[in-house]
Amino acid sequence: MQQEQMQHQQRHSIEVASNDLVYRQVNLQDSTPTGAQIAAASGFKPDQSPVILQMFESGAQEDIRPDETVTLSEGVNRFIVVESDRKYLLMVDGARYEWPSKHISGHTVRKLADVEPGKRLLLEREDEADQEIVDTHLINLDKDGIERFITRKPIWKLNIQGEVYEFDKPIVPVREAIVAANLNPNLDWHIFLMVRDQPKQALEIGDNIDLRPEGIEKLRLTQKDVNNGEAALPLRRDFKLLPRDEQYLDTVGHRWETRNTSEGGRWLVIHGYALPDGYSEKVVQMALNIPPTYPNTMLDMFYLYPAVRLANGGEIAQTQVQGQIDGVTFQGWSRHRSWDPANDNVVTQLFMADGCLLKEVGL
Repeated sequence: MQQEQMQHQQRHSIEVASNDLVYRQVNLQDSTPTGAQIAAASGFKPDQSPVILQMFESGAQEDIRPDETVTLSEGVNRFIVVESDRKYLLMVDGARYEWPSKHISGHTVRKLADVEPGKRLLLEREDEADQEIVDTHLINLDKDGIERFITRKPIWKLNIQGEVYEFDKPIVPVREAIVAANLNPNLDWHIFLMVRDQPKQALEIGDNIDLRPEGIEKLRLTQKDVNNGEAALPLRRDFKLLPRDEQYLDTVGHRWETRNTSEGGRWLVIHGYALPDGYSEKVVQMALNIPPTYPNTMLDMFYLYPAVRLANGGEIAQTQVQGQIDGVTFQGWSRHRSWDPANDNVVTQLFMADGCLLKEVGL
């Protein structure tokens, strides 16, 4: 008997939402309720005269009068029930919708019209460009005429060498991105993908770039034969780094060496280190001073050769310290942070350096 009652209740359950389109389940004792019964089950009193809209899986809507009977289906039965003295009209891709509130958000338009994730939502304009609508936009429906929305395929954006390019697909081959930026894909490039809050990632010409994750920021390229006049000398390995440091440097594709210098220092030197746009140099040597007791002793600052300025000629604060590496004067960037020997290393220090370099030019 109890099981039959549960089945009976389930058969006559409906889902109702207000203008936030967050549905909740309520139960009815009648499989053919009136609009007034639906409103009462939703918590409305008779004198509130709510607007009742039945929402169909197809996306269509139907206005239900208080005395009108609804036959509930075996599937999901959804209704919007809102206190309002009128309904407002809008259209999405030619389909007509009713809405019981004066304002509607971009987020609600998407939910109401079941717009696919990733699609762009645009509000049509007659005498100006269509307005792209984001979730937080509020649109006033109480204007002359009907507000008409259209959807378009998503656009994926990538900053390549300081210019933003648009793609109509989320997975873009590196070669295609280089061609889109009017660069020669057949040259020998250092290719790095800059991702917010992550170390830069080395890519090859045959790789793909997934533009869907949050934080994709920039594709940086520098020609491998640009070396500031450095001779192609054999790389020194005067001392070892931590295994994870060496693995990272090799994986990213850096040309690096460790030097015990004539001045008595211990240095990691990375050749052909690409800088962000906004500096007087495109490629430098990056150096880190590695104490003998590293990683228990922190890595402090980072050093560049040649010394750099801003592209507009401006000086950079706190870069007057100098480091001597085998008779060459490196520009020291006085940038400091806390240090955790268990988690910090060359990789996190380079990550810090990249963040400082980006911040200085407002990227």
